Amino acid sequence: MANIKSAEKRIRTTKKRTALNKSRKSEIKTYIKKFDLAIENGNLDEAKELLKIIDKKLKKASHKNVLHKNAASRRVSVLTKRLNKKINEAV
Repeated sequence: MANIKSAEKRIRTTKKRTALNKSRKSEIKTYIKKFDLAIENGNLDEAKELLKIIDKKLKKASHKNVLHKNAASRRVSVLTKRLNKKINEAV
């Protein structure tokens, strides 16, 4: 354990930030699972709405340094391609 006051504070701060980051990542994963389920069931309108939410959450997470900017963009791109492929199959 740290003896210096500032180091003790850094430990407390890091624990708080880690918990917050885990929460944000978990929330994004939950929305992605809902998106996958909507696509499987053919609910394309619901999937479009979920994609908007996921995009917003991923951009916010990358802005807060929870995720890397390119990783967030890549995830949105993959999900968008999956949705577009499903839409084209339906037409």
